[in-house]
Amino acid sequence: MKVLLTGASSFTGYWFAEMLVSSGFKVVAPLRGSLSSYNEGVRAERVRRLLNVAEVIESAPFGSENFQRIAAGGFDILCHHAAQVANYRSPEFDVVAAVGENTHNLRGVLTTLRRNGLKSVVLTGSVFEQNEGAGNQPLLAFSPYGLSKGLTSELVKYHCREFDLAFGKFVIPNPFGPLEEPRFAAYLMRTWKQGEVARVNTPDYVRDNIHVRLLASAYAKFVSQVAVITNAELSLNPSGYVETQGAFAQRFANSMRDRLQLDCALELGVQNDFSEPLMRVNTQSAAHYVGAWDENSAWRELADSYR
Repeated sequence: MKVLLTGASSFTGYWFAEMLVSSGFKVVAPLRGSLSSYNEGVRAERVRRLLNVAEVIESAPFGSENFQRIAAGGFDILCHHAAQVANYRSPEFDVVAAVGENTHNLRGVLTTLRRNGLKSVVLTGSVFEQNEGAGNQPLLAFSPYGLSKGLTSELVKYHCREFDLAFGKFVIPNPFGPLEEPRFAAYLMRTWKQGEVARVNTPDYVRDNIHVRLLASAYAKFVSQVAVITNAELSLNPSGYVETQGAFAQRFANSMRDRLQLDCALELGVQNDFSEPLMRVNTQSAAHYVGAWDENSAWRELADSYR
């Protein structure tokens, strides 16, 4: 089957592309920018690797004329993973602009794709959207970014119904793993490699951290399921390690200490900031859903990536 995958230069997007190809899909990956614009940092490395697994087409943001030309090439599935994420933590994040970019010319895109054989759409969601996951009630959007993801989902679902397309929603919690942007896990490793003690300032938040390989395995299986249904809707909320951030930091330290011969010292602070919900997690075990999951190999691969 032929998949049109947006957002493949992102952390999760690259691993989704790799796993889809390993599962027998042919992946075409349009990028927002030119290849020359991905010239530094971890994103450049992901794009370099992406070129080895997928057909990469540069300068084709979602909904653009170039994207429309690609869409006319005939695809079985649209995997819409791209989304506006710039300044996603900011309270000034522009929800309307983000939804507009995420769904730019959506009806035109689906018209072209449907005319040329499209049967299914898989959209990536976030556990931080409104009405996703489990945790403190009510399940409000975490942030303007979370709100934009929820509104994007409603628009895409609406138009899938209009075009009689199967719709699948794949909801992501907190991924970690090789080729990740410098977030929590990268902070831990950077600190430990410098021989310092890593401090966790919000150890009481209960979150859902998932290794990106497990997440990608669940994604490929979910796409396979959505590909064979007709005019229906499915969703998957894959879950990894559901625990406090303090407990996850301890898990991470224990997994890296012997493998990298580092102290991996931690200091758990007294949490005073509870501006986010105390708990927000996904609800379906990804390991159970995937079936065969080598957890030890995944941690070993992560340790090797930090050497």
